[in-house]
Amino acid sequence: MRIEYDRDTCIGMFQCVSEWDAFEQDKDAGKAVLADSEEREDGLFVREVPEDAELDAKFAARACPVDAIAVYDDDGEQLIP
Repeated sequence: MRIEYDRDTCIGMFQCVSEWDAFEQDKDAGKAVLADSEEREDGLFVREVPEDAELDAKFAARACPVDAIAVYDDDGEQLIP
């Protein structure tokens, strides 16, 4: 499972932070940070989701009020949103 995070879309509500500890608050920027992620050329931050954190990652994506987080299965099919 893979998660993609669009930091530009983030509005800093930090609901993802309360759902999964891979998201951290950057209060100076007013945005969340996805730990251990890599920034792609398109500006999205991407990382693999450990099997034991899949449910938390899905909750983080669902909690985002502006759909800045997307979750994909291993076949590349978008699960959330």
